[in-house]
Amino acid sequence: MDVYARYSPAIRDYIYRSGWDTLRAVQAAAGEAIFSTDAHVLLSASTASGKTEAAFFPIITLMQERPPTSVGCLYLAPLKALINDQFMRLNDVCAECDIPVWHWHGDVSPREKKRLMRRPSGILQITPESLEAMLLNRHAHIAALFGDLRFIVIDEIHAFLRGDRGGQAMCLIERISRIAGVNPRRVGLSATVGDPEAVGEFLA
Repeated sequence: MDVYARYSPAIRDYIYRSGWDTLRAVQAAAGEAIFSTDAHVLLSASTASGKTEAAFFPIITLMQERPPTSVGCLYLAPLKALINDQFMRLNDVCAECDIPVWHWHGDVSPREKKRLMRRPSGILQITPESLEAMLLNRHAHIAALFGDLRFIVIDEIHAFLRGDRGGQAMCLIERISRIAGVNPRRVGLSATVGDPEAVGEFLA
């Protein structure tokens, strides 16, 4: 598959404006897996290798081709600082794709959260703790928020393998899936996977 040609025109324009000559290996491989299969996907590559774009370029393309009627992609990260960093990065990519990017944590204004609740759409970035609070405090809205959820991107997935946090994250994903009646694909991102098979089993 020519992954670049499969990307939406807006994504191809972004790549052109960014001055990229070719796709990186992880981006080509991720595009093949996300476009050509229905499987969960684990992307493991070095820091600054383009994993975020590798995951989101095909996801954004698919969301543009068939816009979701709710939040279409949930981005789960272990740290609020990582969410804030990736929020700016994703906004750059999504600015001309007509796909909103939302983030949800203690520093996000109530007004912004209300906007999402009124018009659930696009990509939502959140930590497991904030997601659990959402499930507890806004349980009646979960089906509307995630009724057309198609992807869950788990960043720094290796961080969830320590202690009970990984089990908590997967339980939250299962709860959302059951309440909303969805079966989203999971895409894990990590720069430090010592045992890819074990991480793949955890992801699935």
